[in-house]
Amino acid sequence: MATEITSITALWWAVIFSGVYHGINPGMGWPLAVSAALMERKNAALVMALAMLAAGHFLAMIAILLPFSIMIFLVDWETEIRIGAGILVIAMGLYLLVNRRHPKILGRIHPTRLALWSFLAAMAHGAGLMLVPIYLGICSIAPDDTGHLATQVLMSNNITTSFAVAAAHTASMTLAGGMIAVLIYFWLGLTFISKTWFNLDIIWALSLVLVGSFGVYFSYYVH
Repeated sequence: MATEITSITALWWAVIFSGVYHGINPGMGWPLAVSAALMERKNAALVMALAMLAAGHFLAMIAILLPFSIMIFLVDWETEIRIGAGILVIAMGLYLLVNRRHPKILGRIHPTRLALWSFLAAMAHGAGLMLVPIYLGICSIAPDDTGHLATQVLMSNNITTSFAVAAAHTASMTLAGGMIAVLIYFWLGLTFISKTWFNLDIIWALSLVLVGSFGVYFSYYVH
């Protein structure tokens, strides 16, 4: 029992850590928040931009997690679903390693539509997929949780958990990205980005492969 609680706690920390990681990555949008504040010359514009980015990111996480929460009806296939999800995350990471170009559609979205941009950026970069193996680990089904009624209860709980995971992840992402945006906007300036920032695309792709691999391993050997 203590080991199970420790494992669940570790998975929740993974949700938060992945949010911080996404927030630090400029590809998730904090430079757009800085840009919006500089263009409008209002501090409130920075907060509003971060809120719009958070809303889009949250919706992207829910769009990915909800289908997997509904799949809980397939109790007998839980291990296969978790392995398949891990393989899907690995495939996305490998694809991003091969294809380094950013989706052109992101450049065609008007700068004021930050929520839409954030949603599409998270989907295109596989941000939601990174959460799937962690989320499925949190929602792991106990051997005695069988039967139609038990499955309905599990699905209801897991839908709630999907929203909780998305909220915790988005909050940590917004906090991390917001702190960087505030530092850049008020103190460091845009020149700091061009001189000191490094490209995270390869690290991002490799992290997807790593998370997917852990998901497959734990699904097959630890379940």
